[in-house]
Amino acid sequence: MDLAKLEEIQLDCAKRVIKEDVLTEIKTVGGIDVTFESSKENPTRAWACMVVINLDTLKPIYQKIIEDIVDFPYIPTFLAFRELPLVKKVYNEAKFKPDVIFIDGQGISHPRGCGIASHFGVEIGAVTVGVAKKKLLGSYEPLEDSRGSYSYLIYNDEITGAVLRTKDKVKPVYVSIGHKISLDKAIELVLKTSIYRIPEPLRLAHNLLQKVRRQVFR
Repeated sequence: MDLAKLEEIQLDCAKRVIKEDVLTEIKTVGGIDVTFESSKENPTRAWACMVVINLDTLKPIYQKIIEDIVDFPYIPTFLAFRELPLVKKVYNEAKFKPDVIFIDGQGISHPRGCGIASHFGVEIGAVTVGVAKKKLLGSYEPLEDSRGSYSYLIYNDEITGAVLRTKDKVKPVYVSIGHKISLDKAIELVLKTSIYRIPEPLRLAHNLLQKVRRQVFR
């Protein structure tokens, strides 16, 4: 495995990321999540799920789950090469394509500026946002406890994302540009779609995958 070559791919991807809004109207938002039969074994079975919601009602209008084999190991900062084939497959096989897609992972908030949300967006040409549960890099000022408070994530003296509290006194999420969207719009959409800590498209996708796991391993 040539990690130097993979780094070159990520650096090239980062140059192609569009960091401004390309859509004038957004009606649907999707979320894609991935889970594995074994997070440590390789190869392993894995599943990807996409759930699409109506932005006005926050209710699901479409869902798709696929299963496949993943044969790339888990390596920090190279997550896209492990999960991207599944993420692309569930999107390409979906009969309904949302206006914007949330990816469970980083966008440009990545050492080489191209986490899985950006990598997917650039390759597919889709509007994407990275929504992560953990910080990968950077520093930020403390947040207020109230829903909607946020602080910019700073890495190498540049804003790479935002730490956003989506519910009062609950741990924040880490939002970053994926592709074809501004950070302000990304923050707005994540907050608008969040009832709980995790925005609805990703929360619902995660819950569906947990049901799959329970059925497989019962």
